[in-house]
Amino acid sequence: MTIKSNLKEILDERNLSVLKVSKDIGYRYESVRTFYTDENKQYPKELLDKLCDYLDVTPGDLIKYEKEPNSN
Repeated sequence: MTIKSNLKEILDERNLSVLKVSKDIGYRYESVRTFYTDENKQYPKELLDKLCDYLDVTPGDLIKYEKEPNSN
């Protein structure tokens, strides 16, 4: 199982930069960039809340779950 960020796809689709989003939501650029590049080990609740509100999406839109294929 793999949990991945979908933020890159959402921002790219809307032509939004990580810098603009981080400034608009008042959150550290580095944290938003880490989410965007899917380098997060954890997903901070406050960041999820701010992104959901700003982008008018749900947490399920920002994070996707991918099953790994069976190796049988």
